[in-house]
Amino acid sequence: MKTAVYPGSFDPVTNGHLDIIHRGAQVCERLIVAVLHNSQKNPLFTVEERKDFIRQETKDLANVEVDSFDGLLAHYVNQVKADAIIRGLRAISDFEYELKFASMMRELAPDVETLFMMTKNEYSFLSSGIVKEVAQHNGDIHRLVSPRVYKAIMKKYGY
Repeated sequence: MKTAVYPGSFDPVTNGHLDIIHRGAQVCERLIVAVLHNSQKNPLFTVEERKDFIRQETKDLANVEVDSFDGLLAHYVNQVKADAIIRGLRAISDFEYELKFASMMRELAPDVETLFMMTKNEYSFLSSGIVKEVAQHNGDIHRLVSPRVYKAIMKKYGY
């Protein structure tokens, strides 16, 4: 596989995301981590901040690029000529949504495969939303995100 896209909001990027990025980079020649700009959401971090976090945390991976997009993922993967999309699965509850997502992608971009990667057990509960909720109440998130992201989250919440 030449080019794969790992899309997400990454608000913030967690250790679970980073695990998928590292493993995804091993199975393709080029991995594009594509940060979604969703104007309907009120993110904690800007798209540029999220891209910078990912760049800093993956600078040792020569085949990883960080980009952003808005609109349909199908249009983006066609634009960058991707062969595949990588999606992380945490639990069986993710599968129903991801199956629908993959089916729609097959309809919109039939030449692009969707590959599912299971998270490591230690990250099976982890999501950006959970990280933000715990951090908002000054809970301990230092094992869930990188030290750089941890400091930025604590600063955003005034701790």
